[in-house]
Amino acid sequence: MKQVFSLLLVCLLFNGHAQSTIKGKLIEGDDLVIMYANVALYNTLDSTLVKVESSNEEGNFTIHNIVSGNYFFKATYVGYDDYILPDLEINGNQNIDLGEITMQMQSLGIEEVTVTAKRQMVVIKPDRTIFNVEGTVNNVGTDAISLLRKAPSVTVDNNDNVSVLGRSGVIIYIDGKRIPLSGDDLSNYLKNITSDQIDRIDIITSPSAKYEAEGNAGIIDIILKKDVNLGANGSVGGTFSQGLKTRYNLNSSGNYRNKKVNIFGNFGYNANDNFNQIDATSYQNDLYLVETNNFQFDRSNFSYGFGMDFFLAEKHTLGVLYNGRYSKNKETVVNKIIISPANNINEIDSVLVADSDGTGSRLNNTVNLNYRYSIDKNQSLNIDLDYGNYMNDKDRTQPNIYFNATEDTILYSKTNQFTTPNDIKIYAVKLDYEREIGKGQFSVGTKYSRVETNNTFKVFDVEDEMQTLDIVKSNLFDYTENVYAGYVNYARALGEKWNFSAGLRLEQTSIKGNLTAFDPNLQEPPTQSKYLSWFPSAGLTWQVAEKHALALNYGRRINRPDYNVLNPFKNQLSELSLSTGNPELLPEIVNNVELGYTVAYKYNFKIAYSRTIDKITRLIGPDENDPRANYISWDNLASETVYSINASLPFSVKKVWDIYFNLGASHVNNQANYGDGAIVDVKVFTYNFYAQNTFKLPKEFKIELSGWYSGPGVWGGVFRYDANWSIDAGIQKEFFDQKLKVRLSVNNIFDGFGWRGVSEFDGLVSYGRGDWDNRFFTASVKYNFGNQNVKSRKRNTGIENESKRVE
Repeated sequence: MKQVFSLLLVCLLFNGHAQSTIKGKLIEGDDLVIMYANVALYNTLDSTLVKVESSNEEGNFTIHNIVSGNYFFKATYVGYDDYILPDLEINGNQNIDLGEITMQMQSLGIEEVTVTAKRQMVVIKPDRTIFNVEGTVNNVGTDAISLLRKAPSVTVDNNDNVSVLGRSGVIIYIDGKRIPLSGDDLSNYLKNITSDQIDRIDIITSPSAKYEAEGNAGIIDIILKKDVNLGANGSVGGTFSQGLKTRYNLNSSGNYRNKKVNIFGNFGYNANDNFNQIDATSYQNDLYLVETNNFQFDRSNFSYGFGMDFFLAEKHTLGVLYNGRYSKNKETVVNKIIISPANNINEIDSVLVADSDGTGSRLNNTVNLNYRYSIDKNQSLNIDLDYGNYMNDKDRTQPNIYFNATEDTILYSKTNQFTTPNDIKIYAVKLDYEREIGKGQFSVGTKYSRVETNNTFKVFDVEDEMQTLDIVKSNLFDYTENVYAGYVNYARALGEKWNFSAGLRLEQTSIKGNLTAFDPNLQEPPTQSKYLSWFPSAGLTWQVAEKHALALNYGRRINRPDYNVLNPFKNQLSELSLSTGNPELLPEIVNNVELGYTVAYKYNFKIAYSRTIDKITRLIGPDENDPRANYISWDNLASETVYSINASLPFSVKKVWDIYFNLGASHVNNQANYGDGAIVDVKVFTYNFYAQNTFKLPKEFKIELSGWYSGPGVWGGVFRYDANWSIDAGIQKEFFDQKLKVRLSVNNIFDGFGWRGVSEFDGLVSYGRGDWDNRFFTASVKYNFGNQNVKSRKRNTGIENESKRVE
């Protein structure tokens, strides 16, 4: 092991060719650093833009790959006077340190003026795509899942599974912290996060070695809004939406910040009524089944958070953050299955009616303790301690009543009660160290994480209001995952036009799944596995010409099966619609390669290739015991191969009209052979398109018209779906010097947002379709108060559509 690290360090510290750089640090007059400001270098002769960068969280910036010539330097940040350094001459190999640059806040006239930053909706960075949600009109009144459907390179299937660039296995983060949920638990969690709470979504398709290796398609980090203006500030707001059902939310946030401390908090309430209609027609075992499902949901959700940042000294920052969420859910399902022989579908044999009622609650609490030590301009140390608890209670009553063909005689009935709580605890400690070495940035770190999951699955037979535990169908399932990780990463320039980064992450994984059966005869030994995995990553960028750049990235990643897919107990929508886990699942390993091309700092194109071994996927097949029943199970495909292409294109047609286009296409090839005719051979070409028009009108009016189209594709391993689409429109008006914003919007105007498709596997052919309450009208109001015109140290902004020239 030591020899491997030594060899890696020797390779990473290779000095490469000579090059010139400019670095410095942006601060305010009171020594507070200025984060995410734009810094740019311009040619003195014609004022053309040469390089553009942004300051980091410490206010530091570095501009690489500067050829000899005469330039002027410019730093800009909203609410501050531009800083311009003229007559900057570069000769040969120079490393110029501008030191601390003090930017002055813009003076206010007799009438106070508020300056608002304009953020590009989509910003492309070397390692991620940033989807800026805050401020867009058509996104009000929706939730995190709905926003992901609109995000560039992202698709969401009928089961709310998320894919990026045609690749599934995405890991969801909230504010840089992984959410240890999956399946329906993750979907419900994201549906309880309203769009009003979200600032931006970072889509990281090629994470460096610094990030966890979990997530085949990379990481989606949902960044929630934070008010970090100086002084006392806050906001209150609410939305009301009306479709076939009603939903609304109320939210508030506030903070107080000075040079020594930042105190902030938020509170929100969300009520959401919705429905989901799913119909399926299936052929299996010489039978013809017609199934209809109508789900009615009633959800309410409280969210709350509190945090403090202590600026202990110039180089020391200590932060503590608490977030909580409590939700209550009520679900009513109307289910019917008509059973007929396949050779005479009009001759009904019997009808199953399995209506059910369920209630549930979720309580989530997370705590983060962070310490950052900025040792000097070139090195820093960051320590994070995290704890999270996700508790979920579910109770559901389900009668299964079999009728004759005319539904006037009961043939058989059975009622079950399901009690299925689970409790997830996550512990993590992380240490990261960064410093400049050999004209490049060196990073090293380690992390330990532990996930404990306790699942209870109790099935009761109900007769005359008496409950009897079914010891055959009931069990307890405990899952523990320990991951010990370490990484090293190095990035630097190679000459005037080349940059490279390389890293290696090692993760030692220890997993144990313990199934406790209530019937001793069904007891199984624990499922255990231990393995050491290596995850190399590398990137190379080439500045082909002044406004043309290429970026090549490679990464190896893993996706481990979790408690949802390992637990072998059978859950049921009815006695004939089942789902089950698979304790024998293997982790999936993927190799990703991406090539990106950027033109004029704003038009971005990407082609990607990925190959996954032992792909974890959802399969739909006939039940082994009951010829009428089908089940959803999990298994490993032999392989999945994905080729994809994506383009991100912003245009400014006129001063008052901006257009953004995102286009993507991918080819997916799923292969597996489970024997006895159970074969997966699915090859699908799919494509998607998103467009948004923004019109800026006089008197602080703004209009948005947006829409997306998703072509045919494949969900899971075998379900081929048809195209779906949506068109949205909205208008916004600002009042009181932009402190009050009123928005009106209409989502899915033409009701094109449903799904339909077909699954063929292991003798089961099933045609399905679904729809939900996705066409609605929304009204939104938000009021900001306090020192909103006094800009803070930190503002998560993207670079403008075009970097402005000096006037």
